[in-house]
Amino acid sequence: MKLSLIAVGRARGGPEAEMVSDYLTRFDRTAKPLGLGPARLVEVEDKRGRGSEAETGLVLGAVPDGAALIALDERGRQMSSPDFAALLGRWRDEGRRDCALAIGGADGHHKDLRARADLVLGFGPMVWPHMLVRVMAAEQIYRAAAILAGTPYHRA
Repeated sequence: MKLSLIAVGRARGGPEAEMVSDYLTRFDRTAKPLGLGPARLVEVEDKRGRGSEAETGLVLGAVPDGAALIALDERGRQMSSPDFAALLGRWRDEGRRDCALAIGGADGHHKDLRARADLVLGFGPMVWPHMLVRVMAAEQIYRAAAILAGTPYHRA
C-alpha cells in the first residue's frame, strides 16, 4: 500500500522539510518488506487564496483513486501509535492500494473533505503549525511501519 502525505502549501526548505524527508526515507526502508510504501509528499497550493473549499478540490485531486483518506484535524479522533499501525496494516491486508493523509491549510479542512475522509485524525486538541504537522505525520507513518516490523523503535 502506497502512502501519500498531501499538504496544502509549499515548504521552503529548512529543518522541518529535512525531517519529513528523513522519516519518509526511513519509512520506505522499513515498510517495503511489509508490503507498504513507497511514501511521498505531495504539496498543493491555492495561489489565489480562495480558502478551504478551494483547497479541498486541490487535495482531493491529489488523492489516488480508491485511496483511503485520513484528514488530519484537531477535532479528529485520537488514537495510539499501535492502533494507527494496526489500521494501516488492516487496510493493507484488505487490499487497499493507497492511503493518503491530508494536511489542510491555515483554515483547516473544509467540511466536505472531512465528510469524504475514511478517518478524521487528530494529534490532540491543540492547533499545530502546518510544517510541524508534516513532521509529526511523517514520523507516525514511519513509527507505524516500525511497529508492524517489530523493530525496537517504538517502546511500549
